[in-house]
Amino acid sequence: MKKFNLLRKQLAPKQAAFRSAKTIVNPANGWLNAVRTSLGMSLEQVAHKLGVSKQNVQSLEMREKQKTISLKSLETVAHAMDMQLVYALIPKDDTLDALIERKAEALAYDLVQRTAQTMILEDQEVPYERLKEAVAERKQEIIQNNPKTLWD
Repeated sequence: MKKFNLLRKQLAPKQAAFRSAKTIVNPANGWLNAVRTSLGMSLEQVAHKLGVSKQNVQSLEMREKQKTISLKSLETVAHAMDMQLVYALIPKDDTLDALIERKAEALAYDLVQRTAQTMILEDQEVPYERLKEAVAERKQEIIQNNPKTLWD
């Protein structure tokens, strides 16, 4: 568990640097096309730098637009245009810790609800406040133990 906490702590500032990028909308025709045309570079000029045909560059631009381009190809074209490829995986929850908390709470709720349903069937219903406490307790256990089932 300490290993995962350390890894998350080391990754957090790197992801934080990209957080504002979540709001950026990709250009309609892709970054390659947008940058190339903004710089006034022709398909032929990029093709020459890459040592490929104009049609290959068009294909690369189309593959980026369709999200089927490889990172290696994207990086190669970026380099040919004197650009740098930058990418990251950013949690929708802002931080990895927030993602883990959300998933742990959902799992804890499911586990506690299953037990509560069984108890109701046995005429041993638990008060709502106790259920809330049980979910909170179970959530903390899940976060501390970081079970792989959190990602199932």
